[in-house]
Amino acid sequence: MLKFASSARSTLGVEWELQLIDQDSLDLRQAGDTVLAQVREYAADLPQDRAQFVRNIHGEMLLNTVELVSNPRATVRECMADLRGALELVQPVIAPMRIELASAGTHPFAKPGYQRVTDSERYNKIVERTQYWGRQMLLFGTHVHVGIERQELVLPVMRALLTRFAHLQALTAASPYWNGLETGYADNRAMIFQQLPTAGVPHQFASWEQLERYYADLLRTGVIDEFSEIRWDIRPSPKFGTIELRMCDAASNLKEVAMVAAFSQCLVEFFVRKAEAGEELPVMQSWFVDENKWRAARYGMDAVLILDAQGNEELVTDTLSRMAEELTPIAVDLNCEQELNYLFEVIQTGAPYQRILRAAKNGADSKESVVEHLLAEMLAGKPIA
Repeated sequence: MLKFASSARSTLGVEWELQLIDQDSLDLRQAGDTVLAQVREYAADLPQDRAQFVRNIHGEMLLNTVELVSNPRATVRECMADLRGALELVQPVIAPMRIELASAGTHPFAKPGYQRVTDSERYNKIVERTQYWGRQMLLFGTHVHVGIERQELVLPVMRALLTRFAHLQALTAASPYWNGLETGYADNRAMIFQQLPTAGVPHQFASWEQLERYYADLLRTGVIDEFSEIRWDIRPSPKFGTIELRMCDAASNLKEVAMVAAFSQCLVEFFVRKAEAGEELPVMQSWFVDENKWRAARYGMDAVLILDAQGNEELVTDTLSRMAEELTPIAVDLNCEQELNYLFEVIQTGAPYQRILRAAKNGADSKESVVEHLLAEMLAGKPIA
């Protein structure tokens, strides 16, 4: 049996993976374990209202990464307050180490094979099993958990989300570079990450029992040891009672993290309300879902995405604008209208990959200029045109 823990409806949890940048070389620094240790030491001497954020700072698979994680919250703003508090705890610790924080789906020139893995049985097992592709996971994401009260809603809502997940992927695409090369993809992270055996687009199960049998099969054959090793773009999180949206590249600034959280929260609530009203939730053929993921990764905001099972198509920016209008009443109810409307600013300013490519061009194709741009957006807390 795979028990799904109920959580309060539309509650949120946000995870934001950040790059540790060497101030001198602008390359990644393999210092995650040292940073975490020094943050704990630093927090021990602080008042409780500041020291509490130490629990929101985690290590990740690679030592070039720290992850900021919000507490379970009712609103986007509360989640952002957690992340901001964690940022303010890390920054004074890393400054004397000549490290700064930045993020995007990938680093523009860091070499995957040079990155060190955190010494833990879990991460070492991933690399041992997946070999070359496991060593390529130089990737950074923004993940959002949204609370679901009833297990029977989880799979129908997940299937409905797959009709629109590529739109959010395109909006947040931030990985046009890989290992120093311009790939021609807006979101190369999506292409790399799906090489792991349990990553990529989720299966569209018709019943919870089918998911349980799938999980039991993976356990029996040694594919995974626990459910969290299923790394789909959208997955149920039975432990927390949430649906977790994982398709987004890591945002370069807190404002876009808030946008991702608001969009995710509103979209899940949108489909939950439809289900509770007795409406049939949309479903799309798996081959259309796969194609949309590829189009979003390849073309970003210029993608023409498939909308429905009938194969109707529309430019992603047109769909996003209409979706924002449809979701606005829900955003008002959830107190995140301002954060949802940030997407119009991103459309105007340019999606992250567009700003990254522009920064490279302005810097005479220097990859270092891309890192400087990402550092500037982190400092500003918002997109920079």
